[in-house]
Amino acid sequence: MTKHEFNPTILREYDIRGIIDETLFEADAEAIGRSFGTLLRQGGYENVAIGYDGRKTSPKLKTALMRGLTSTGIDVFDIGMGPTPMLYYATYALKAGGGIMITGSHNPPSHNGFKMMLGGKSFYGGQIQELGRLSASGPFEEGTGKVIDHPIMEDYLARILQDFVAGRELNVVWDCGNGVTGEALRRIVAKLPGTHLLLFDEIDGSFPNHHPDPTVAENLEDLINTVKGVNADLGIAFDGDGDRIGVVDGQGRILWGDQLLAILSREILANSPGAPIIADVKASQILFDAVRDLGGEPIMWRTGHSLIKSKMQEVNAPLAGEMSGHIFYNDHYYGYDDAPYVALRLLNIVGASDQSLDQMRDELPEMINTPELRFACPDEEKFGAVTRIQDALAAAGADYSDIDGVRVNTEDGWWLLRASNTQAVLVARCEARDDAGLSRLKSQLQQALLNAEVDAPTF
Repeated sequence: MTKHEFNPTILREYDIRGIIDETLFEADAEAIGRSFGTLLRQGGYENVAIGYDGRKTSPKLKTALMRGLTSTGIDVFDIGMGPTPMLYYATYALKAGGGIMITGSHNPPSHNGFKMMLGGKSFYGGQIQELGRLSASGPFEEGTGKVIDHPIMEDYLARILQDFVAGRELNVVWDCGNGVTGEALRRIVAKLPGTHLLLFDEIDGSFPNHHPDPTVAENLEDLINTVKGVNADLGIAFDGDGDRIGVVDGQGRILWGDQLLAILSREILANSPGAPIIADVKASQILFDAVRDLGGEPIMWRTGHSLIKSKMQEVNAPLAGEMSGHIFYNDHYYGYDDAPYVALRLLNIVGASDQSLDQMRDELPEMINTPELRFACPDEEKFGAVTRIQDALAAAGADYSDIDGVRVNTEDGWWLLRASNTQAVLVARCEARDDAGLSRLKSQLQQALLNAEVDAPTF
């Protein structure tokens, strides 16, 4: 069989992703199939589930991917077009040895890629690099696998609706962003009580209305305006492949990932006192304090959905989340990031409460924080820069965590600096109780970067 070398830029930490016909080609998809199929066979697995999103290039990548997989003797379940969590569900429901989702997630229309699972776990980091080496060197398993058409949307939707508990009727606006959640959401809301208005539910990989990334405030403007215009109780948005969620309350205020997790934690900890709740290092101290006040065990962990999922399995946490909108339920569910499922669990909480989502948000303490501050730093320098800052902090006896970069605690609040696992950038964030404290934290961050000889902008 043909050996194949990938453009090294497409082998990312959590997935394989590139620009169609610039860094990512159909030949890459076939080579991924050939190499992943070989790893499946070597692991004693016989089959794999394949799904794809609504991008115009996804069908041709799927054809090439399946050609590579079947050439190794692996059988392929073609589950059809749908959200990434539908593919995750399929690997459990079909007891498949692996899963591959063809998706560009929230990236521009010219991009596409592959998210993978092997043996019920995320396939990431060193495993992706191993796949690249195998593709370039061989040898590959050989055989004649078959493709089995196995649409699973109906089963997937039935499963997530199984955990919905009808409460008081709600008025909800849903923004699909022309991503792949459109069909699924039409079928979900048809079974829900209350009033539901869908925005941009036509699946269109050119994303004609706004970019499908609910962590960027400007992408939520249509949702916010509609929620206010129809006097809705809340609004919910999804990214392009449906594994990340964005939420706004009835006043149109955005609930960021850590605020949402604080509200979701209430139900979990009422039913599972003392349970661990995981959030990434970018999350507000408000969240960790809220979990502790509710009797839970807050765990700060490294950013990255694959890393969070692995940690959840390790400590058997019922709930976890990231600032990026990845929320993971291991409570009555499978422990992966499924935004439509999270949305239904949120509706359970609001529908069962005398409080509105607005009131729940108002009960969270107000902190003043920066957004993510991202600035360029070459891949070969970014980790070394963080290490130099860690060493300086240790020498100064500072109060900090080195779980993922550095998160430094002071009387004013905290500041964070970490190297991105997916881009040639450093990521920073600061949070304080007041403007003066935030100014001091930003100055401390700036000085730490200068001392480490990092060329950083003024924050």
